[in-house]
Amino acid sequence: MNPRADAHAASLHAPERPMRQETRMNDATQAAAYTQIEFTLDDGVGRIVLNRPDRMNSFTEVMHHELARALDTLEAFDGLRGLILTGAGRGFCAGQDLGERKPAEDGSRRDLSLALLKHYRPLVMRLRALPVPVVCLMNGVAAGAGASLVLACDVVYAVESARFVQAFNKIGLIPDAGGTWFLPRLVGTGRALGMTLFGEPLPARQAEAWGLVWKVVPDDARADTLAEIHATLASGPTRAYGAAKQALHAAGGNTLEQHFELEARLQRELGYTDDYLEGMHAFAQKRAPTFKGR
Repeated sequence: MNPRADAHAASLHAPERPMRQETRMNDATQAAAYTQIEFTLDDGVGRIVLNRPDRMNSFTEVMHHELARALDTLEAFDGLRGLILTGAGRGFCAGQDLGERKPAEDGSRRDLSLALLKHYRPLVMRLRALPVPVVCLMNGVAAGAGASLVLACDVVYAVESARFVQAFNKIGLIPDAGGTWFLPRLVGTGRALGMTLFGEPLPARQAEAWGLVWKVVPDDARADTLAEIHATLASGPTRAYGAAKQALHAAGGNTLEQHFELEARLQRELGYTDDYLEGMHAFAQKRAPTFKGR
């Protein structure tokens, strides 16, 4: 059985913790010393905005620490219903800030695996492990590790001008932060190699056709799209969303027989939720359901 699937399924068997009454953080908490991201939590929906627009929102040590703190808050919040990830300015994320990777003056070499294992691996794994949907609105270029961050999200929207760039070949490296794992699974090995070896920008519409992007929206519809995503996550059947995320991510590692077992366990748990009862009553009464995420 898939270990991650089992762990996630087991969590649904655990007694449900009481839902917190508050669904948003106060202004002081939201603004607490974040300098390279913006982080809010309203209606149970978290929003992280990568906020270094002058550097195309490239990753730094500080940004990694701030992302980790934001995820600490989200993981501890009982009423979490989703997470939205986007960028400030004209780009989503240009990957690692190479200013922090300058060669030493004495010519000594740097172990590039250290930052990958210290920062990028936990970031990607924590996003994947969140029991709620992680939705990315790609507002511009996503390059290098920034592209990998997009691919780690559960659902990706992109504006028309957005594009993926795998530029590692220009500095003699390979895609990382999970990039070589995500790409062949999403677009196939041939396309993944083409993107990696030649580094040609992949426009949003082509990414949509290849399955990297769920939906492309006009550039001027960004604010409306963010609002729509927020409303959907805040009012949806949260536990069903989380179970769907778990099942679909586990599918590639399970046999069909194993997956039937996983589906059965998840469906059994969901059948005891308040949202399932509300959905059935609403269907019978021909009205829209009012889900509480329980």
